[in-house]
Amino acid sequence: MPPRSLLRRLAALTACGVICGSALAQSLPAALRIVVPFPAGGTADILPRLVAEKLRPNHPAGVVVENRSGAGGNIGADVVYRADPDGGTLLASPPGPIAINHHLYPRLGFDPTRWVPVTVLATVPNVLAVSPKLPVTSVAELIAYLKAHPGKVSYASQGNGSTSHLTANLFMNLTGTQMVHVPYKGTAPALVDLIGGQVDVFFDNLSSSATHHRAGKLRILAVADEARSQALPEVPTFVESGLKDMQAVTWFAVVAPPGTPEPLVRAHHQAMSAALAQADVKQKFAEQGADARGWSPEQAARFIRTESDKWHQVIKTANVKME
Repeated sequence: MPPRSLLRRLAALTACGVICGSALAQSLPAALRIVVPFPAGGTADILPRLVAEKLRPNHPAGVVVENRSGAGGNIGADVVYRADPDGGTLLASPPGPIAINHHLYPRLGFDPTRWVPVTVLATVPNVLAVSPKLPVTSVAELIAYLKAHPGKVSYASQGNGSTSHLTANLFMNLTGTQMVHVPYKGTAPALVDLIGGQVDVFFDNLSSSATHHRAGKLRILAVADEARSQALPEVPTFVESGLKDMQAVTWFAVVAPPGTPEPLVRAHHQAMSAALAQADVKQKFAEQGADARGWSPEQAARFIRTESDKWHQVIKTANVKME
């Protein structure tokens, strides 16, 4: 290509980048509030904050990440549900208040089926972790041990109705085994007792258990995802261990209040997808054991519906209820 033509082409591309970026910023609200319905410091809080840093140039009045925790995520979700659908307030959350809680709680102040999906930020595979005191080193050995000791093995969860609670019930349904549920208030205390041998099994997310596995404080027997995790390539999947339907990931989605206009939703998705494509964001997500996604609103909606249906069936089968 002649030098002048090349320069003209490069100039046009540069101008387009500036104009496109400017147009995106103009289509978004001046200020953005991202509500995280769980406490600060966990994966549910860290991932949206990493993305929020990249969104600031699009919102001249600022981007705020606000933690409104309580009631399994329902308190923060209710705040967003009742917010003006002007694109200025979004919910960034794990599955509970987006796809699961309406199957658990008899009454909610909001209707999760009316959320407007923006994107799925990331997925984190759940893992089967066991206490070093439990005499098993594989999924097959655990199943055999459970069948030989029905109702004698305990499993921890992050609380009633949590992802870890439901994943354990999925496992028991698929294997015809029975364990005793010990609910905790979050991941940290559950891990402390798992490492100490006060409980035997914990279906945790990979990001919080991997470090302890590497240190030999607990054993991760399998990953509940389609493929092995790059963070723990030596650990097999449940499919490889003979349980093809044992797939359970913790995911983190962004949704908008009911009635949010499609152009605003697409503008938010475009901005978040661009942020998630940046190498430093991908790396920081990977450090949390998370796979960055950035799916379109349509992909996110299909995924959320599938997940909701899946866990609804588990909840019905296990007769899990919340007051």
